[in-house]
Amino acid sequence: GAVSPNSFQTPQFQNEFERICRGEVKPEQMMIMRDVTIAKSEYAPSERTVSKVQYFQEDEELFRYCTLPEILKYVECFTGPNIMAMHAMLINKPPDSGKKTSRNPLHQDLHYFPFRPSNDIVCAWTAMEHIDRNNGCLCVLPGTHKGYLKPHGYPKWEGGVNIMFHGIQDYDENSPRVHLVMEKGDTVFFHPLLIHGSGWNRTQGYRKTISCHFASADCHYIDLKGTSQEIAEREFVELLHKFYGTPKDTSLKDVFRIQGRLVKGERTNL
Repeated sequence: GAVSPNSFQTPQFQNEFERICRGEVKPEQMMIMRDVTIAKSEYAPSERTVSKVQYFQEDEELFRYCTLPEILKYVECFTGPNIMAMHAMLINKPPDSGKKTSRNPLHQDLHYFPFRPSNDIVCAWTAMEHIDRNNGCLCVLPGTHKGYLKPHGYPKWEGGVNIMFHGIQDYDENSPRVHLVMEKGDTVFFHPLLIHGSGWNRTQGYRKTISCHFASADCHYIDLKGTSQEIAEREFVELLHKFYGTPKDTSLKDVFRIQGRLVKGERTNL
């Protein structure tokens, strides 16, 4: 479902993002990503070098998004009263280099999560500016949230693919698609099994969105060994080892236990 909570706008998140890009603030645990086509030497720190900020729960200003009553009143319809913010992200889709690497393949978010049940998890995804097909809006396959978790892998795209941008290999090509045109402050809430992705950014601007995955604190962790999610876990743990030197035997479960934050009710299980 979608909602336009015009009662909140996003300039404070924009300002904080710019401060992060300039290196003025560096919250612990935050992961700062760049597009695969951006050479390390190419730019001084600025919004042009950062395509994604993950795990911003230690950044007081950005994390305020995950606690907004306007967001949580809808989230609670999905999760119930005990709400955990599990995965927070600000995406800054850069102008595409022409290699279309700013695309995000069709995927299901549950592929990255070691907790269940899926019906008690929801993503809130808010546009920080006007978003349409020109700058890479969300594309969703309605009704697919009623399906199951499909195997994911890297798409075979010529221009290259960003790390962890896994996609579904076997969706129905004829499935109807809906492109979500959004204004600043518009928010969409979606199920973690919903198949969705986003197109490439054909404009000169940077398409910004802020989002958080919430889960009921009553959810439980599962072991990913031997499942289709094992590849995502392995790759992510390698990334964390590279960024932070975390042990190579860390599990995704460990990561989410540390990252998760209670935002309403009580922390019962997760």
